[in-house]
Amino acid sequence: MTMRGLLISAPSSGTGKTTVMLGLLRALAEDGLKVQPFKSGPDYIDPAFHRAASGRASFNLDTWAMDEKLLSAISAEADGADICVAEGSMGLFDGVATRGRTGFGSSAETARRFGWPVVLVLDVGGQAQSAAATALGFRSYMPDLPFAGVILNRVASARHERLTRLGMDRAGLPVLGVLPRRGDLTLPERHLGLIQAVEHPDLEAAIAGYAEFLRDHVDLEALKAAARGGEPIGARPPLPRPPAQRIALAQDAAFSFTYPHLIEGWRRAGAEIMPFSPLADEPPDTQADLVWLPGGYPELHAGRLAAAERFKAGLRQHAERGPVHGECGGYMALGEALIDKSGVRHQMVGLLGLVTSYEKRKFHLGYRRAVLSASMPGQAAGQALRGHEFHYSTILSQPDAPLAEVFDADGAPVPETGSKRGAVTGTFFHLIAAEEDSA
Repeated sequence: MTMRGLLISAPSSGTGKTTVMLGLLRALAEDGLKVQPFKSGPDYIDPAFHRAASGRASFNLDTWAMDEKLLSAISAEADGADICVAEGSMGLFDGVATRGRTGFGSSAETARRFGWPVVLVLDVGGQAQSAAATALGFRSYMPDLPFAGVILNRVASARHERLTRLGMDRAGLPVLGVLPRRGDLTLPERHLGLIQAVEHPDLEAAIAGYAEFLRDHVDLEALKAAARGGEPIGARPPLPRPPAQRIALAQDAAFSFTYPHLIEGWRRAGAEIMPFSPLADEPPDTQADLVWLPGGYPELHAGRLAAAERFKAGLRQHAERGPVHGECGGYMALGEALIDKSGVRHQMVGLLGLVTSYEKRKFHLGYRRAVLSASMPGQAAGQALRGHEFHYSTILSQPDAPLAEVFDADGAPVPETGSKRGAVTGTFFHLIAAEEDSA
């Protein structure tokens, strides 16, 4: 059995591919298909939307951070599915300049790796026949990339559709759908991405609306027929091993960004995941071997976190007997203080000396390669890790021992080295994978 699928992509961000992705997932599921969603690239938010639309957990596939074994392990999550649908990141060919484990991190590499034809979502606002030149360039740029066709988005009128189709016909590009312009289909956004799925005021109604919209304007049967797959599903390789047996994992609107393949790997290896909510002032379970604080949006809830005394006391008590690790927002919460965008200083847990500020915003985005100077939960000193960093905070103080030497995708060092104090560690990057041959 091969993994038949499609990859939904676009020339750039903001063209409507997420609307198409969510509507397609729900429509196919309503038709009785078992649909396996994936996300190409290092996105923390979209997989939760995919799960809400399809009813199946969505997983990231990343050619910069992941080796072949991990890519195969994650893609095997499609076992039992009728079709895979992957959502690309940014533009189809956008990646980094320096090759990673298996590629440069582009959505095109994911599509080619798994043999999934690309469905290109084109915003044709302000143009007609000229849109075909854009589509033809994307079709021809990587000749061995499988290509299903285009979905025209934000079409203004019947005349606009007719003229745009003329261009696509001349270029020999199949038109799989034509979506009229509608301002009410935009998902709420924050920074460079969507708000979290748990924050959407009526996510179910929104996804149902997307599915109905796609049924009215997209040829679903043609999309199903276009699905292909080049890799058979075989024996499932192991996913990443757990860093402890019993893991207390912070999970709420402030702490939610952990890659799904990590959590699934921990569970499959027999680890017990013990969720708790810092925002509800819940302490970690006293039976936990490890406390893990994921990234998220602690800056939006800094006042509540500062007042969560049971949570902070429980975390400090755990740190006296076992390891605590935080990623990005979790790292900031473990620090001494967080200053919000209004300049208000909020006292955090204080297990590390980190002080961060959103009053002086600075954008940090990109892949990271870290070589550990000291051990962290599940990883020994000297281990190389691959991850991704995305935040707007400025470091005012980072006084503890550095956890790692950290580099961007081009190998240039970055100052966000992470911290270690006793059994407490933190990083600004979100862990994706360890390099198995580095330790």
